[in-house]
Amino acid sequence: MKYFFFIMILLTSLNAASTKQQKVTVGIGPYIQTQPYKGAKAIFVPSPVIFFDNSLFYVRWSRFGMYFLGKKEQNFAWGFSLTAQPRTYGYKAKDSKTLQGMQTRDTTFEGGLAFSASYQKKYIETMLLTDMLGRYNSWIFKTEIGDEYHLHKISFYPSLIAIYQSKKFLDYYYGVKESEKISGIRPAYTPNDGVLFGMQTYISYPITQKLSTLVNLRADLIPQTAYNSPIINDKFIYSGLLSLIYTFHY
Repeated sequence: MKYFFFIMILLTSLNAASTKQQKVTVGIGPYIQTQPYKGAKAIFVPSPVIFFDNSLFYVRWSRFGMYFLGKKEQNFAWGFSLTAQPRTYGYKAKDSKTLQGMQTRDTTFEGGLAFSASYQKKYIETMLLTDMLGRYNSWIFKTEIGDEYHLHKISFYPSLIAIYQSKKFLDYYYGVKESEKISGIRPAYTPNDGVLFGMQTYISYPITQKLSTLVNLRADLIPQTAYNSPIINDKFIYSGLLSLIYTFHY
C-alpha cells in the first residue's frame, strides 16, 4: 500500500510541474538487509526504485516528500520539506530460537521535517522523524553528507550518516521486557539512547542511453547500548540493492 502512495505523489508532482522537462528514474530490484538479532535471517524483498525532484515534490528511492520552503539555482539549492519513509527494522518470535517468547517488533513508517542543501555535487541533509504508526512512539534525528564522483562511465555517490536514536526507539527494537525475560538465559534489558553511524554508496553504470544498473551498498554500526542487549550478536547491519533503472524526461 505504501508504494501506491509513492506512485500517486509522483503522478501528482508530474501534473503540478512547470512546462520545463522533468527527469524521472524508475526501476526495481532485490533488496537485502542483515539482522543484528541472534539467529535471525536477513530480510530479502523486492524493492521499487524511484528518483524524482521537480522542486515541489520528490521521491528518493523509497522516501518521498514535499517542499514548502527553499530555493534552487544552477550550482546551489536548499529546501525544507515534509517527508516520510519506511522503517525496515523488527522481528517475529519465530525468526530464531533466541527470540522465542519475545513479542513481535513491527516495521513502521516514519514522517517528519527535512532540510537539505547542495553545492555543485556535494550535499547535506538532516531529518527529524517520528513514528507514524505508533510502534516505538518516539523520534530520531538523521544527518547525511555526501558527494558525487565519476570514473569513466561509472558514477559513485558515497555518503556518511549519523542517526540519533531515542531511548524509546532503541528499547522497542533492542530491549527485553520483564515479561520477556528468561532466568539465566535472557535477562530484562532497557537500552539508553544512542547514535548509529553508517556509510553507504550508490553506484550506477549505463547500459544504454536510458537504461542503467544501480547498486546501493550500506553498513550501519548500531549504538553500543543496543549491542549490549542479550538478543543482539552483531554490531553491524549490512544492506544492499541491485536494480535495473530506466530514466526518461517528461
